[in-house]
Amino acid sequence: MQKIITHLNFAKGFRGGERQTQLLIEELSHQNYQQKLIVRKGSQLTSRCQDIKNLEIIEISKPYIFHLNAIKNSSILHAHETKALQFAYFAHLLTKVPYIVTRRVDNAIKKNFLNNLMYKNAKTTVALSLAIKDTIVKVSSSSNITIIPSAFTDTKIDKIKALKIKKRFLSKFLIGHIGALDDRHKGQSIIIELAKRVELSYPSIHFILVGGGDDELMLKEMAKNLKNITFEGFVNNVNDYISIFDIFLFPSRNEGLGSILLDVINNNVPIVASNVGGIPDIIEDKKNGLLFDISDIANLEKIIIDLSKNQEKREQLTLNAKQKIDKYSVKNMTKSYISLYEL
Repeated sequence: MQKIITHLNFAKGFRGGERQTQLLIEELSHQNYQQKLIVRKGSQLTSRCQDIKNLEIIEISKPYIFHLNAIKNSSILHAHETKALQFAYFAHLLTKVPYIVTRRVDNAIKKNFLNNLMYKNAKTTVALSLAIKDTIVKVSSSSNITIIPSAFTDTKIDKIKALKIKKRFLSKFLIGHIGALDDRHKGQSIIIELAKRVELSYPSIHFILVGGGDDELMLKEMAKNLKNITFEGFVNNVNDYISIFDIFLFPSRNEGLGSILLDVINNNVPIVASNVGGIPDIIEDKKNGLLFDISDIANLEKIIIDLSKNQEKREQLTLNAKQKIDKYSVKNMTKSYISLYEL
């Protein structure tokens, strides 16, 4: 009987973790694996994955545990977020189907009996970075943990669309950011503060924020009098925008890994990012990008201004970063997961 891999992801929206779930499912399909995807009703993953071959998509409603029949014939469960982990754990207790879990955030995990059991009983726990591994160890020191980073998205750039975007900002030095508008996580208010500081002294610098989210109105209100910042909202192909950026700015306050950085590297754009969470797993300061302390806006301003004036340095950072990008390919990520499924 052929192995059936069942993915579990009950996230509301479509963020980095869901994008990585989709990439993994697509590559497994290319390798002829039989798969199921169990999601909440109305999930964006349903529409994004509906044309993948050898994939059965099952939408379920709360309470999820009442839908154990959805995992029928599954060889292994793969939980891609916390609610999915809870489902996988209780499903394992009742059906003995083994499960693995991927943890994508470096937020502290509550140290309690249930969390310890959920990670301890997983066949393997995958952390995207060393920072995430440390949070798991604190709650479940006996867990079997392995590190598998995210993969970059090798989506083709629409050159005509990218050129149209570029023409809107002629003669501007573009500093871009991509991420959900969630300031407690992604730190977009830091970008707004930086925009205020350089608006008059460096009028050629323009900031572009791509993404939507709960803090959109708040952030726009903070930036309402600024003429050097543009909110683009949600876009389908972020690579069209990445390709026109001169610098990518990533001021996250916490970050499990920051998989968007891999897309930026793949598109030859220099990175300035906060020195938090799993970001240093990707960015080595002054080698393949520049890191900064989010509490030091004055130093961030200096870093941005210096880098904007130094094309040679920007090119060297991107060259150094690109040399190791193959490590983060979808094929390599999938190969690592297959080794866990086949154990």
